[in-house]
Amino acid sequence: MTHIERDPARLFAAPAVNLQLRDDGSMLLSSRQALLPHARSIGTWLEQWAASAPDRPFLLERASAGGPWQGVTYGEARNKVRQIASALLAMDLKPGQPVAVLSDNGVEHALLMLACLHVGIPYAAISPAYSLMSKDHAKLKSLIQRLQPAVLYAAPTERFAGALAAISGLHGARLIASAGSASPPGAAPFSSLLGTVDNKAVEKAHADVGPDTVAKILFTSGSIAEPKGVVNTQRMLCASQQAKAQVWPFLAQTPPVIVDWLPWNHTFGGNHNLNLVLMHGGTLYVDAGKPMPGLFDTTIANLREIAPTIYFNVPRGFDMLVTALRADADLRRKFFSRLQVMFYAGSALPQNLWEALLELSRQETGEAVPMVTAWGSTETSPLATDCHFQAPYSGVIGVPVPGVELKLLKNGGKLEIRVRGPNVMPGYLLQPELTAKAFDEEGFYRIGDAVRFADPQRPEAGLVFDGRVAEDFKLASGTWVNVGALRVRGIEFLAPVAQDIVVTGHDGDEIGFLVFPNMPACRQLAALPAEATAAEVLMHDKVRTAVSAGLAAMRAAGSGSSTFAGRALLLQEPPSVDAGEITDKGYINQAAVLRGRAVLAARLHALTTDPETILPRL
Repeated sequence: MTHIERDPARLFAAPAVNLQLRDDGSMLLSSRQALLPHARSIGTWLEQWAASAPDRPFLLERASAGGPWQGVTYGEARNKVRQIASALLAMDLKPGQPVAVLSDNGVEHALLMLACLHVGIPYAAISPAYSLMSKDHAKLKSLIQRLQPAVLYAAPTERFAGALAAISGLHGARLIASAGSASPPGAAPFSSLLGTVDNKAVEKAHADVGPDTVAKILFTSGSIAEPKGVVNTQRMLCASQQAKAQVWPFLAQTPPVIVDWLPWNHTFGGNHNLNLVLMHGGTLYVDAGKPMPGLFDTTIANLREIAPTIYFNVPRGFDMLVTALRADADLRRKFFSRLQVMFYAGSALPQNLWEALLELSRQETGEAVPMVTAWGSTETSPLATDCHFQAPYSGVIGVPVPGVELKLLKNGGKLEIRVRGPNVMPGYLLQPELTAKAFDEEGFYRIGDAVRFADPQRPEAGLVFDGRVAEDFKLASGTWVNVGALRVRGIEFLAPVAQDIVVTGHDGDEIGFLVFPNMPACRQLAALPAEATAAEVLMHDKVRTAVSAGLAAMRAAGSGSSTFAGRALLLQEPPSVDAGEITDKGYINQAAVLRGRAVLAARLHALTTDPETILPRL
């Protein structure tokens, strides 16, 4: 049997950093590894693998749950990308006019994206939630008006009928309907893009693509304000992957195989994961599942068949995965059979999940599969730091990757972090004022996050994510509350009831939790049937008792008023896409929830205790 390398010392480059203390009190942190020369464009990787491994599977998907995996090899992908690119060039698009995609991940989606990147046509991915979950389509309308795309793709087209109707008249784009969809009037089938290739035109356009060519427009999630359009250049994407290759050298020996649902309209799924597979000649199985009740069954079915070498997910996904792995020995055996690395992103992984995943891997393989993470944003494409070592606990985001400089400066009792490097955006689309505000006088991007050193005496031990600079608040006593850390601890203590938590109590006497519940877990805890309403489930004594006990345990383990919550309220209404309360990846926007649910926060902290408020069992 082939040995599966899982030793972090062999998988990863050793962390080594330069730390410079400056006269103004700030610090500069950078990698001792210089960034090596990188590709000029994403398209060069596709050409490389199509030439050297044309029959290797590249992108695979299922038309239906349990159906066969179908897709393209590297050779097939290159041929189709050149066909699509030729068709797009023949449309004689205006310079800078993008191709916009409304859809979820899929092989057609990927081929269209790669065709754009191949010949220098901007690609813009718009969150499917703005089309499929929104009630008013307000964000979709705004983004389409701002983009004015030349081409619009939606798959399957029937699902997007309402969204397409909502934006009718706001654009002049040519609509491309996915294969197998009923093409609406005026739409062209995807097959119309797969004709004869004008090799001369494609090769010239491909050769003209350089580091400063706009590759993508990716939108931030947005809350009350409109989402910002982040300009992603070819340099950003290629430099980011080159840095990753230097700190994860094992990728050069083991082409990655991933089963991944993370959306391509976000930088994590579309830039980090997809490009990692492409650069290293790996295989991506498009997972149509998501970490949501019902949809996660699709993910589990896929993992029963395909053993990944790297597994990426967000904390909510790992929470659901742990439950499935514990219950199913066959799934556990398959999942860990060739797994080299587990990677969480987006927000801190609760420590109980971290420990559970490492313990499950030890039980199955006899060794701990490394659990790592990284840090960055849409504006940093996304890689700015990488934890290319096994940290002792969750939350360590690692050290700056090659080519990236970090500026650390004191801000409101925290250590604010800013980023400069070839991975950082040139600016926001058509928003010069926001672009100017995004950078400081030295050209560092103001990301708005805070960090602390895992070990102040050893900067190579990495940085720990310390929440958002503007997210923390003071109690009436003057005590600062670290919202990010408290949220993660709250989820741990209120397991399995709490899916996510919003921390309240600004300028008040005590901290409170607005809790988005894990409804399947609550329903199971209450032993209520599926037809029971959310109110019946959440008011059940067993559910409320579990929360009360969790609050009490948190208080007992705390070291002061800023380390525990004195009350909680279970939210019956799920987070709203239209209000910006949640992203495609399941991340909760604390500020948006507090704005939109101010009445509930006031009820939680009222002098007269509301009947739905839960207090700790003391």
